[in-house]
Amino acid sequence: MNDDLCQLRTRRHFFSGCGVGIGKIALASLLGSTSRLKGLPADPVSESTFGIRTSHFAPRAKRVIYLFMAGGPSHLDLFDYKPGLRRYVGQKVPPSILRGSDLPFIERDATLMPSPFAFRTHGKSGAIFSEVLPHLGEIADDIALVKSIRTDAFNHAPAQIFMTTGHLQLGRPSLGAWLSYGLGSEANDLPAFVVLNSSSGVSGGAACFGNGFLPSTHQGVSLRSQGDPILFVANPPGVDRRIQRDTLDVLAHLNRRRLGIVGDPEIATRIESYEMAYRLQTSAPELMSLEGESAETLALYGAEPGKRSFANLCLLARRLVERGVRFVQCFHKGWDHHSNIEKGIKNQAKITDRAAAALVKDLKRRGLLDETLVIWGGEFGRTPMVENNPALNRTQGRDHHPNAFTMWLAGGGIRPGVTIGQTDEMGYHAAEDPVHVHDLQATVLHLLGLDHTELTYRYQGRDFRLTDVGGKVVDGLLA
Repeated sequence: MNDDLCQLRTRRHFFSGCGVGIGKIALASLLGSTSRLKGLPADPVSESTFGIRTSHFAPRAKRVIYLFMAGGPSHLDLFDYKPGLRRYVGQKVPPSILRGSDLPFIERDATLMPSPFAFRTHGKSGAIFSEVLPHLGEIADDIALVKSIRTDAFNHAPAQIFMTTGHLQLGRPSLGAWLSYGLGSEANDLPAFVVLNSSSGVSGGAACFGNGFLPSTHQGVSLRSQGDPILFVANPPGVDRRIQRDTLDVLAHLNRRRLGIVGDPEIATRIESYEMAYRLQTSAPELMSLEGESAETLALYGAEPGKRSFANLCLLARRLVERGVRFVQCFHKGWDHHSNIEKGIKNQAKITDRAAAALVKDLKRRGLLDETLVIWGGEFGRTPMVENNPALNRTQGRDHHPNAFTMWLAGGGIRPGVTIGQTDEMGYHAAEDPVHVHDLQATVLHLLGLDHTELTYRYQGRDFRLTDVGGKVVDGLLA
């Protein structure tokens, strides 16, 4: 070898070159086929790119809006009418009901409490809702009720993480991330997965919309409904679009050069993140402004431009799916009623009922409902027993209840006007057609054309999926 050339090759160059070469060989052998979904590339770099991907079979839905009611809405005071509870008011729960329920917060001497609300029948389906949900009653024939949902967690943060990721451990991809990974995006200037929040966040935190071990391109992007849609998205003084474009081009050139050397998919993600932020500077402000909506539409939702509210979130969710966003997660907390459940339920129903029903109505009249799946529900329900703990100043409330609770779905291939599952006479256990969280997740994926057992990602030597090792499609929900 030429002596001059040898002198130019330093010890650092040698180890750098060897390391990359060995790394590429190891990466190729370990990854093999990272994806188990037809149409997804095996190359981990291209896995982080956007674009529509092939599903397993013809989808019934293209998009999802998930209205997550954090805190645990009481099924017994909203959807699950139990007149029999009035016969047992003030009595302790029969031991036969509690047998096998080893939940640490369940008070064995707690007494049963019927709902303080009247219930009414709605629509041709005959669905029965609490008097606090008059607007939901107007769309009774457009929704499907599932009264037998059950979960594996009984505290807020773990239950929220389990509902959104299918696992109790941190670090797993959320439902929106799986859909972004599996189906890609139809929007060029918006993320595939967008997160909206009506307040300060939820107990489960960012884990509820994280990408886990998937490329970080698939993480949910939080948009704010007040002020700048994204923090620091506006250019600082003295930086115009031309300067910013030139800067991004230089960064992209350097990043692509490094990507070609090491093949790290997170570098591709970084390139895409910069480009998406650039496009969002134009698309996001227009999207988040409700000024262009008609007075009739604003009144339908109860939305007020410039304010932070659940109504605004629902209207923004419609605007997002209209523009091709794959998955919109709307978080609204305030359903944790350990005391004064009557006042708490009334307040939250007043905030959410009108807007949630308006979302379904608005999607339907715009021809979007058939291809948009709407989901409403929390992380668990509430107990049929009263939580009466003077030491904690808790009176006439209900505690956490993972054994059975209610959620509703609409559009996107859902059979309208049906009720799936029933609870026992006290609303404690799922007595008919129990639906586990993994079953619900499997059904959502199915409606979007994905087989939940085939949508996997190899990580740390094994294939992971949203539904872990369980889950079955709830056929009764399918239109």
